[in-house]
Amino acid sequence: MGEWIRLKASDGHELDAYSAAADGPSSGGIVVVQEIFGLTAHIRRVCDRFAEFGFDAIAPAMFDRVGRGIVFDYTDIENGRATMRKLEWPQIIRDVEAAAAATRSGMSVGVVGYCWGGTVVHVAASELPIAAGVSYYGAAIVKHLDKKPQCPIMYHFGEQDRSLPAADIEAIRQAVPDGVFHVYPGAGHGFNCDDRDAFSAADAALAEERTLAFLREHVT
Repeated sequence: MGEWIRLKASDGHELDAYSAAADGPSSGGIVVVQEIFGLTAHIRRVCDRFAEFGFDAIAPAMFDRVGRGIVFDYTDIENGRATMRKLEWPQIIRDVEAAAAATRSGMSVGVVGYCWGGTVVHVAASELPIAAGVSYYGAAIVKHLDKKPQCPIMYHFGEQDRSLPAADIEAIRQAVPDGVFHVYPGAGHGFNCDDRDAFSAADAALAEERTLAFLREHVT
């Protein structure tokens, strides 16, 4: 189990974060970036899971710039999107940067994000000196194809994701030719989250296996 800590971004903003230390020797740090629903129990479990596999994982409360402790039900997409839109990209990147700095010194850091967080990974990989990025179903990535990841990056998409048509996935492939892409035929948006109706245990397990192998290769 992890613990709640407080971070300070480079502009002085203080935000909460959920931190889970590696079980045993650390293989490096992982920043976990939330969906539009806030720092949910699922995201905290993701951190705990990475810790079980030997990473120091930390999830910053990205909505703290709007209000402390904001978490929405998975059916409340409208309020989740409205809250997300109140954030500016320089603020978002500063908060990811603060979380990366909070992992153990001397270790490289990867960033893994889901839904909105998947888009954040793409942008962060273009602007921060991270070791690797893993993006899960970031539907808005297609709006940020001017951003070019400067580190190894992996993308997971559900073929049945209505927010990510095949044309958008292909546009991302063309914009990031060195990226690693996985498309899951039966999966929809949010397939990794076991608290959502779209959860697919088989696809989530396969994506986790691929993610862990990728992070172990690049985050050392």
